[in-house]
Amino acid sequence: MKKTGVVKDERYMNHLTGPGHPESPRRLEVIYDMLEDRDMQGRFQDVPAREARMDELHLIHLPDYVNRVASTARMEYSCLDPDTDTSPGSYKAALLAAGGLCEAISMVASGKLDNAFALVRPPGHHAEADRSKGFCLFNNVAIGARYAQTALHLQRILIIDWDLHHGNGTQHSFETDPSILYFSTHQYPYFPGTGACDEVGRRTGLGFTVNVPLSRGYGDGEYAAIFEKILKSIAPEFSPDLILVSAGFDIYGGDPLGGMRVSPKGFAGLTRLIVDIAVSCCSGKVVLTLEGGYDLTGLRDSVKAVLKELAGLSHTDYADMALQANQAAVDRALKPVLQVNRNYWKGLTP
Repeated sequence: MKKTGVVKDERYMNHLTGPGHPESPRRLEVIYDMLEDRDMQGRFQDVPAREARMDELHLIHLPDYVNRVASTARMEYSCLDPDTDTSPGSYKAALLAAGGLCEAISMVASGKLDNAFALVRPPGHHAEADRSKGFCLFNNVAIGARYAQTALHLQRILIIDWDLHHGNGTQHSFETDPSILYFSTHQYPYFPGTGACDEVGRRTGLGFTVNVPLSRGYGDGEYAAIFEKILKSIAPEFSPDLILVSAGFDIYGGDPLGGMRVSPKGFAGLTRLIVDIAVSCCSGKVVLTLEGGYDLTGLRDSVKAVLKELAGLSHTDYADMALQANQAAVDRALKPVLQVNRNYWKGLTP
């Protein structure tokens, strides 16, 4: 058994997005209920959620934008953009989401935990330095990465984003920075419209953004094959001190916002692959944070599968999963990605 931490806090439910909004408190309710299942009770260590400090938020976000989000605590209802609504409890929930992830990172970096999963909301990877976007208020994973560098003195961070949607905010936070490698698979073209394979970073960060845009219909085998080909090639060369994962579950086969076909077993396989990379690169230090995922049953079952893999309660054979892939679909996705990125990574071959 691994020492796996979980961030959970009922105050995340106080972020109310309105009737019919897919990013609802029910997402965490079904996950927290799952943690009470007989095969899950007592298996995980609690990570106390704390509010992110202003200096931590300002590592990524402009002060005027932070003040704008803070002002929503005085409003019964506010609409920050066409997709992102807030209630009086949203600001504190967002502080706790970023701060809870930072606390999990701190406990993993110190060795108190082997790995962790921040089961938080609102999600974060679409949030830009100066604005909200796509249900996201503060960019939790970006804040966590900078926190790891500034407060914990880690140098190189690998961010893996398997959410259905491209993490525009995360990419833009680090696209000139060679100390943070951002890898994203996402449905494309789709919201938010970014994430083409030729978006590879800028200036000194050239090559440290790796985007794998995908058409609809990719499932367990295809994802496993793509992750195996790209990540297992570039991660050792980058040699991260920590791996962070923007874990979106909207690539689940039944998700109402998506068009992918990943199953709970597929999520377990991706987790095992990432854990194996972390063991070889950074003593197993990996922390996940919840992003999307809107089919409640799929979300519950998939998060459970991921947690079991993190804790060593299951060991999914991702290599066998990759052998079941539609190779033509894999090749179609990988060909342009490899053509662009082999200029920056020695391990990437056609």
